[in-house]
Amino acid sequence: MVFADTRSAGTWYLLDGHLRLEALKELGFAKVECLVATDDDTYTYNKRVNRLAPIEEHRMIARAIERGVSSADIADALGLQVESVIRRFRLLEGISPEVAEMLKNTPCSMKVFDVLRQMNAVRQIEAADLMIGQHNFTLMFARAIRAATPDSQVGRSQKDDRRCCIHADRPADCPDGKGTASLQTQVKSVEETYGIDNLHLTVARGYVAKLLANTRITRWPSYHRQEYLGEFQKIAEIEAIGPQPEAPEA
Repeated sequence: MVFADTRSAGTWYLLDGHLRLEALKELGFAKVECLVATDDDTYTYNKRVNRLAPIEEHRMIARAIERGVSSADIADALGLQVESVIRRFRLLEGISPEVAEMLKNTPCSMKVFDVLRQMNAVRQIEAADLMIGQHNFTLMFARAIRAATPDSQVGRSQKDDRRCCIHADRPADCPDGKGTASLQTQVKSVEETYGIDNLHLTVARGYVAKLLANTRITRWPSYHRQEYLGEFQKIAEIEAIGPQPEAPEA
């Protein structure tokens, strides 16, 4: 991204792409296509930087290694330790392919994948779906999901130390460490069914109101089931189902 110097024809200011420019110089390029900015505003373009997701970073490193680039050279180019490059290369080992596809554009850290790896494939998919549904890709949330995972869905090597890990990571207000993941699951379930449930309740309320308008029908429960009649009347008197907008402040 470049910006023309209005005081000197043929002179350009580099707004974004400094590292790419250095790489092009080392490769011997004399010309390169650029985006020309109309304003000298580096902050605007910094906001548009596309951060590399961990899975995309893994695939970039894996592709380089497949082409014969050593892990040491990659580490030197990226300013990382060799062990860190190898860890990124092995990021998806033990991860379900479906989960890798679901999380490919998310900011899940490597530690989140370490937690997912401790579950079986089915539970990994459930966990990924929960994280996407709640837009929560933090390590704490991943640990909460694992804490709520049944033993049958936890890897055999993780069952022995699972209890101490749960104890260390559990929320202060949740004695068994399962409350957070359970609550998130319930919220997602409600979100998926809220619309149709609201429609069913609205229809049911209208039907009850129509029945109560018939005196022949209401006469029987008034003599035999007064408690039922009272509840039906409460249902018929509901003005609207669902949350109501708050009144504006004066």
